[in-house]
Amino acid sequence: MESVAKLKNSPYPARKMRLLADLVRGKAVTEALSILKYHKKVAYAGEMEKLLKSAVNNWEQRNEDMDINEVTLVVKTVMVDEGKTLKRIQPAPQGRAHRVRKRSNHITVVVSTSQVGNGQNPVNNQPNDDNN
Repeated sequence: MESVAKLKNSPYPARKMRLLADLVRGKAVTEALSILKYHKKVAYAGEMEKLLKSAVNNWEQRNEDMDINEVTLVVKTVMVDEGKTLKRIQPAPQGRAHRVRKRSNHITVVVSTSQVGNGQNPVNNQPNDDNN
């Protein structure tokens, strides 16, 4: 089962937000939250952390009959797309002006479940090779 959370017009550049998305993509939700909590890019990580928590809460609302402790939630996909670009003017010498582009982004997080104890690896749903 999957759950989706979207954030539109986040005021940070998509290029910088993709660096965080690459860190958490494919990880278990608890591991992804700890990565984001202690990352040095505090503002970017805070936005991504809130969005990931929202996706987990959306999953809980849709699956009230399932216990969150019996399943492993995995960050299935994280997409970071370009948003609007606000164009501003920075005064320059001799009456000129330079353009300042304030970029934004749209983030989509998809969280899916993986059953605990079914012999599957929660990250890529492949059988575990523990006995080899």
